Amino acid sequence: MSIEIKVPALPESVADATVITWHKKTGEQVKRDENIVDLETDKVVLEVPAPDDGILGEILKKAGTVVKAGEILTTLNKDATMKMAKISSTSTAEETLTAPAKKSSPAEVDEHLAGPAARRSAAEQGIPLEGIQGSGKSGRVTRQDVLKTTAFTSTGVSESAASPGIQMGDSGDRMEKRVPMTRLRARIAERLVAAQHNAVILTTFNEINLSKVIALRTTYKESFEKRHGVRLGFMSFFTKAVIEALKRYPAVNASIDGNDVVYHSYFDMGIAVSTDRGLVVPILRDADKLSFAEIEKAIANYGRKAKENQIAIEDMTGGTFTITNGGVFGSLLSAPIINPPQSAILGMNKIEERPIAENGQIVVRSMMYVALSYDHRIIDGKESVGFLKTIKEFLEEPARLLIDV
Repeated sequence: MSIEIKVPALPESVADATVITWHKKTGEQVKRDENIVDLETDKVVLEVPAPDDGILGEILKKAGTVVKAGEILTTLNKDATMKMAKISSTSTAEETLTAPAKKSSPAEVDEHLAGPAARRSAAEQGIPLEGIQGSGKSGRVTRQDVLKTTAFTSTGVSESAASPGIQMGDSGDRMEKRVPMTRLRARIAERLVAAQHNAVILTTFNEINLSKVIALRTTYKESFEKRHGVRLGFMSFFTKAVIEALKRYPAVNASIDGNDVVYHSYFDMGIAVSTDRGLVVPILRDADKLSFAEIEKAIANYGRKAKENQIAIEDMTGGTFTITNGGVFGSLLSAPIINPPQSAILGMNKIEERPIAENGQIVVRSMMYVALSYDHRIIDGKESVGFLKTIKEFLEEPARLLIDV
């Protein structure tokens, strides 16, 4: 019996998807619920699981093909699995013991000695995984190994020089490589351009003395992690401070819809998360009702899902305000771009010890520059400065977050 494996229903507002990675090849045996192919939309990566045990038929949609919901990707032959099982059951123990050791096929190497990120990067670059020397545990190929393989050297051609898309000059030492944008990267680019064209974006800056937050974290980090099973990070403090500031400046939590300004009575916080495919912004819904521990657990869960490409479209739908932390990459000062239809975004940066004047004395404190980018069509300069100043006040006296003053 043959089962058709089709492109699943796509998220709302998504018209099509691109086949990016096949995890099984024609003729290979697959098990029920095993992921056989990844499809990339402009928002998320969708996994297509096997509906039953069977042997994979002809692959009808190769990597790079644009597909729509309902199109047939391949077929699954259940009868072939049953026949193989019968043949296998007739084998004697003696044959099993005397059979020579089977060498891993390239497909097995691809599947078991390379992580999802590595397989995806290799597929995007058109590089066979079996030709890459793995540096991970037990020789596992990592994404970094794939990137190293595709990197150009100053003295000649890398292993991937024969890959499609590479153009070489006569001397062989001046090369270019043309790689299509991933759908997510293209969508990010489209939204950023739209944000610049459709909003009047201004940015205001301030700096925050985080010494008391750091002291609080140092005092309670072990007991917090022991009790809640998650580390006490900075993001929960910033999320709490932002929510208090949004309550005082509701226009910053609003959005524009045509000629109307929509004010939100709820606080759905977008937390920017970096992935191999680009930046995604999952949402902490009703964040004002979450405790410090619940915020940290939700962020940790989104971080895990991002690494595994498991963030779903519903995780990123909505949001009234966004926080992004360029400090984790070493950014000292940057101006983020708002995430439409939101009207503002807070940019965190690197914490750095700097000398400051405090009560007439020069002291060294742990300081962070913060930036608020906002849509000047509905947020005035006075509101933006007051909003950022409120965040600063709460974080410089974090006890205020706990006693609501």
